[in-house]
Amino acid sequence: MSTSVLVINCGSSSIKYALVSEHRKDRIFGLAENLGSANARIKGITTGGEELELSIPHADHEKALETILERLAHHNPQAIGHRVVHGGTLTKAELLTPEIIERIREATPLAPLHNPAHLVGIEATIRLFPHLPQVAVFDTAFHQTMPAHAYRYALPKFLYTEHNVRRYGFHGTSHAYVSERGSELAGSYKKGGWLTAHLGNGSSTCAIWNGQSVDTSMGLTPLEGVVMGTRSGDVDPSIHSFLASNLGWDIYKIDKMLNSQSGLLGLSDLSNDMRTLIEASEQGNEDATLAIEVFCYRLAKSLAGLSCGLPRIDGLFFTGGIGENSAYIREKTVAYLPHFGFNLSQEQNNSLKRGTEGRIDAGTGPQIWVVPTDEEGRIAKETEHVALQEGNVTAKKSNAETVTA
Repeated sequence: MSTSVLVINCGSSSIKYALVSEHRKDRIFGLAENLGSANARIKGITTGGEELELSIPHADHEKALETILERLAHHNPQAIGHRVVHGGTLTKAELLTPEIIERIREATPLAPLHNPAHLVGIEATIRLFPHLPQVAVFDTAFHQTMPAHAYRYALPKFLYTEHNVRRYGFHGTSHAYVSERGSELAGSYKKGGWLTAHLGNGSSTCAIWNGQSVDTSMGLTPLEGVVMGTRSGDVDPSIHSFLASNLGWDIYKIDKMLNSQSGLLGLSDLSNDMRTLIEASEQGNEDATLAIEVFCYRLAKSLAGLSCGLPRIDGLFFTGGIGENSAYIREKTVAYLPHFGFNLSQEQNNSLKRGTEGRIDAGTGPQIWVVPTDEEGRIAKETEHVALQEGNVTAKKSNAETVTA
């Protein structure tokens, strides 16, 4: 029998799930969305690639999880892995125990939009399935190998020592998977210096040396770094006092603007979807054109800056919805990096179709690859490593049961 792990990713009104087995063709996945409303539903792919759409009006997280697990029960998952955005100073995936759950709770001020939703899903799943070992896999954990000169802010020391104000980084499961898979494809598994660009509605970059993160673009929160769909990325910190003094905005309005009304959406005043912006740009929309240029320039600038953390650059990996699917964005970004010796093959770049991996450089200079990310697969792998090691399952099940006591 193949090992299978159920991966859960809870948002404030949604649950992404995937049943990941040793065989890629067995992948079952879906999304429970609009939870708490009359329009709550589950959409996904079941066995054999069949589509699923199921109405679950007014269902909360627990009811949605119960419905999902009922449909998956006959697949007999051996463990449940939870994606958790912020693990604070936790450096690896952890079996869910009362102590670990409390540490996730303590990290809530660092991820106020994410960790509370994760905790709802964790607590509901443990109540529903107390005998299954359950594991938290943290977005921040991969970046805990960053040196102090990369993660410390130039702020008074007490903010770090007493309040944990530092750079943590995010998208760790994606950067870990893509760099591992990409370096394997390149024939230097977890060796050398690589830059990764995870590009989607949320975007980040990372510098990786011998399989370990040495720097990344996101910081204390997922707002720092490159331009994203609705997030501004880096701005002058004094913009807060400027807006407060001149427009009378409070901190909550400013925070909402920077997180939800900025980025590609703010620049274009049209959309946060890169496909829409490229189409509009081709039709002469100057704001869309500028949004694309800012996105690519800031992305290239971030990659160039992160290269300082690498003794040498062996190559660049593109991933995420934009990174995997937009040859145009890849070409424009590489064009902003003329000093690094990248030599993009336009033919190879344009030939890659959705969801395919491949090398897109012309064979000289640092390598350039497109590597579709598999965050669910990475979470499942880490969950299996923690919870399903031979000889440890019984003890770990007991720990999971303790949480419900």
